[in-house]
Amino acid sequence: MEEIQAIDFVLVELNLYLDTHPDDLDALKQFNTYSKKSRELKQVFESQFGPLQGFGMSYSKFPWAWVEAPWPWQI
Repeated sequence: MEEIQAIDFVLVELNLYLDTHPDDLDALKQFNTYSKKSRELKQVFESQFGPLQGFGMSYSKFPWAWVEAPWPWQI
């Protein structure tokens, strides 16, 4: 979970940077690399602990797993 949070923080910062420097190819490559890593880590996390996000951003096992503990902030 800490690695996901760290990578997502990097993504926010790169997103803000790219808003003002849209032609920085190296930053865009970093953004895409970290985006892929974030998705991969979230898939692994969710396979072990359940969904991280609602509203269609994460799949749920049957039965509906959103309400099952532990919550993401409890891990």
